[in-house]
Amino acid sequence: MPQTRVVQVSPVLARIFAILALPLLAACAGTPKAPEAPPVVPGYEGIQDGEFFIEPVPAQYLYEGNRREEVAYAGDDQPGTIVVDTYSRKLYLVMEGGRAMRYPIAVGREGLSFRGTGVIGRKAEWPAWQPTANMVRTRPDLYAAYAGGLPGGLTNPLGARALYLYRGGRDTMFRIHGTADAASIGYATSAGCIRLFNQDAIDLYSRADNGTRVKVRTEAESLAIEGPQMSDAYGRLVSSTPENISKKERDLEQIARQAERDREAAAKADKQRLAACARRGIDPADCARPQLPADVVTVGTSDSFTSG
Repeated sequence: MPQTRVVQVSPVLARIFAILALPLLAACAGTPKAPEAPPVVPGYEGIQDGEFFIEPVPAQYLYEGNRREEVAYAGDDQPGTIVVDTYSRKLYLVMEGGRAMRYPIAVGREGLSFRGTGVIGRKAEWPAWQPTANMVRTRPDLYAAYAGGLPGGLTNPLGARALYLYRGGRDTMFRIHGTADAASIGYATSAGCIRLFNQDAIDLYSRADNGTRVKVRTEAESLAIEGPQMSDAYGRLVSSTPENISKKERDLEQIARQAERDREAAAKADKQRLAACARRGIDPADCARPQLPADVVTVGTSDSFTSG
């Protein structure tokens, strides 16, 4: 099967091109073409779920190994078991015939605190969330506004679905849940339990009933089954193999070269800006810099909330 190579343009260079292209666009007399819709990966389309519309997961976050997939399962866990591997950042729903549905996950601090087994004691669609009294006490700047609870919805850190892990009839405070923060999936995060793409959380929710056994692997179990892991040049977790080690070195070199090209392009664009001002008799100190679009800041699960 032919492989598709994805070429990413750095944000800095993309902005420079946009700025330099403005005069050319203004001079064009033709009818502008409608922007092409971004590609949608099957299984991660937009979903109207009750009163909420879940946006499609951008294809850039669904690289190989970071999407839902039925795979061969090497463990000896019984069918119907949910297996969480915080070290390889994968969650498995074990199926019959040596198969499993594998989901990519993000792992927060709270997700690293649980070991052993439990059961799904409760499930919720668009769950509400409330910080603990200790969270409000220690970080009132983050949590005091939500002391009374946050209703379910698109901005709720628990996402579209939540599975609550119980042990001995008591809530362990360990959660498997969705998130709107698609960029975090596949990474370690500063807060939260075990989060999935909202589309995956809905899929898992539909397959796992209350009473489902949940097992969290130890590091030794993860190493025995998944093998050693490493971060690639982009911070993504991959198998630690000679091929991936070599690829990381090549990618780091490419990233460094791209950064240098971006620096040179930025310097050239700034030189052109100052030259344009000089032709108009504008002092360099008064030569306005182009207004760049503000970065979008998502308040949510990575830093502002403890998801579970």
